[in-house]
Amino acid sequence: MTNSSRAGLGLVKTFEGCKLTAYLCPAGVPTIGYGRTTGVKLGQKITQAQADAWVVEEYDEFEARVRRIVQVPLTANQLGALTSFAYNLGSGALASSTLLRLLNGGDYAGAAAQFGRWNKAGGKVLAGLTKRRAAEAALFLKA
Repeated sequence: MTNSSRAGLGLVKTFEGCKLTAYLCPAGVPTIGYGRTTGVKLGQKITQAQADAWVVEEYDEFEARVRRIVQVPLTANQLGALTSFAYNLGSGALASSTLLRLLNGGDYAGAAAQFGRWNKAGGKVLAGLTKRRAAEAALFLKA
C-alpha cells in the first residue's frame, strides 16, 4: 500500500465545509469544523486554526483505519478516496460494505461503482452526497 499523500484531504475539506460554530448535520449529529463529531456540543465555538488541526488529525486517523481493513495494494488516490468515504460515513460503514468486499477481492472497478450507492442521509438522497460520492469514485479511478 502506498505512503500517505493525503490525496483525499481536499475532498474532505470541500465537501464537509468548515463551520466554526457547532451545528446539526443532515443526519442530526452535532458537528463542528470540517465535519468533526467527537465530543461536539451545540453552541460550541472553535478557531480556524483548531479546525485546520483537527481535520488533519482526524484524516490521518481515518486513513489508518482504512489501511487496517484493506487487504489489496492501493494507489495514493485510491487510499485518499476511501479515506474521504470513511471520514464521512465512518470506518464501520466501509468495513461492512460491498465496496470493501469487492475491493479486497481484487475487483477495483466493481468497488469504484459502489461509491454512488452511499448517497443517502436519514433515508433520503442528498445532492451533496451524490456529488461527493462521484468525486470520490473519480479520485479512486484516477491514475
